[in-house]
Amino acid sequence: MARIAVIGAGMGAMATAARLAVAGHRVTVYERTDTYGGGVRRLEREGFRFDTGPGLLPLPAVYRDLFIKTGKEQLESLVELVQVDPSARHLFADGTEATLPNASRAGVVEALDAALAKGAGARWGDFLVRAREAWDRSRRPLLEEPLWPNWSVLADREPYPAVPHKRVLRTRRATTLAEIGAWELRDTRLAALLESHALAHGLDPRTAPASAAVLPYMEHAFGTWYVQGGVRELARAVYERCLVRRVEFVFDAEVARILEKDGRAAGVELADGATVAEADFVVAGVSPEVLDRLTPGTATRAEGEVPPRRGTPSRLTVLLALRGGRPEGTAHRTVVHARDREAELDLLFGHGPSGRVAHPTVTVLRPDDPALVPDAVHEAVVLTSAVPARTDGGGAEPESFAQHAQDMITAAGRALPGLRDRLLWHEVRTPADIEAETGAEGGGIPAPSLAAGAGRLLHPANSTALPGLFAAGGWAHPGGGLPHAGMSGALVAGLIVEGPEFRGSQ
Repeated sequence: MARIAVIGAGMGAMATAARLAVAGHRVTVYERTDTYGGGVRRLEREGFRFDTGPGLLPLPAVYRDLFIKTGKEQLESLVELVQVDPSARHLFADGTEATLPNASRAGVVEALDAALAKGAGARWGDFLVRAREAWDRSRRPLLEEPLWPNWSVLADREPYPAVPHKRVLRTRRATTLAEIGAWELRDTRLAALLESHALAHGLDPRTAPASAAVLPYMEHAFGTWYVQGGVRELARAVYERCLVRRVEFVFDAEVARILEKDGRAAGVELADGATVAEADFVVAGVSPEVLDRLTPGTATRAEGEVPPRRGTPSRLTVLLALRGGRPEGTAHRTVVHARDREAELDLLFGHGPSGRVAHPTVTVLRPDDPALVPDAVHEAVVLTSAVPARTDGGGAEPESFAQHAQDMITAAGRALPGLRDRLLWHEVRTPADIEAETGAEGGGIPAPSLAAGAGRLLHPANSTALPGLFAAGGWAHPGGGLPHAGMSGALVAGLIVEGPEFRGSQ
């Protein structure tokens, strides 16, 4: 039985802790805040409850596997999962809209033909077939196995089978998501639909490799799910599974340094200066900047390995308490697309937080969940929009974020007529709040790992150059997002239990 210190109580870290504990190890989690979940939090006020992090659960099979492997229990016996149908309603810049069913290729084709133009659905359906091929080619090395030592193969090999496209005197194939939209989908609204999946993960579709096609494919193939009571209930279930497996949690315990002895990780020292916890292994569920601070003078990544990703965009969240109940038949999720695509992308990926987009892309979540409201004559709504990470270095909310929140409410009015008349109050969650909860510099949010693109969207391996130190969570392989965080837990546990010969689940 080994002693294992886990830094952070995010979803990936807790998934790792539960799996290691069931393997017989003695696991202690040190969390610098007063609760678990990392960015999966909840805000409660005046009888309203809001998820302040992810509001939907893609690929629930990852957490089904976690609960089976750590206790032979079904996930659905611990939380109530609801398939979101329709999957989403899309309001496009030109005023057209499309409501897409969940996990039905034929239904989506029919809906797009009816909403946009005949042939639009077929082009999207054909794209999904190619996206499935990209998924089949990249799924195992990107999600189910530790990062290959020869990771450059993943970086150089594009798994998406792009359609040849005649450009002037030569034939080209799409290498970015934006080129897929322009050359294969050939409709600005279909392109906006495609690119919204990248934007939701803080990716620039103009530079994201074509392999990012797997993002809409995952949603199409495995459906979109909601956890009754909010996704925070999933975090609660994982935390309670850890407790059942006798994982010890120490909250309000900031780790100041990872101890080293004889050339390997040997425990952690807390910021109080008096507490030192020896360990045989250390698992760090933290951002690259935090890991650097915890290992001063020690290289955690050898030359030639995938470097940490830094400077990723963040998210602005606006929580709306509304008078009046949720109308019957309301879509759970509506995406209100930006009116000026280039201006929004330039703001996010070029000019920093000082600019402004009057009509940004906004995701509107309107769960049909009595647990979120004080009574049936009120509604709890969450708006999210990608924004640049916080760069002010101070405590005050940048003026641009306050204005952006108002622009989001205005944009959301397209999905909720009379929104401002119904508004009781609202709260804004900025990148500074995300930084406070997760420790990620500027409130950056990691994207999932993707193949191709010269490896720019890969994340560092779960093992590190310091023996005994491992990395879990969204900032390590296989990257950000609830499913990927859960997968990182399985990979780290496998590497510790079985050693470097571990090759992933079979």
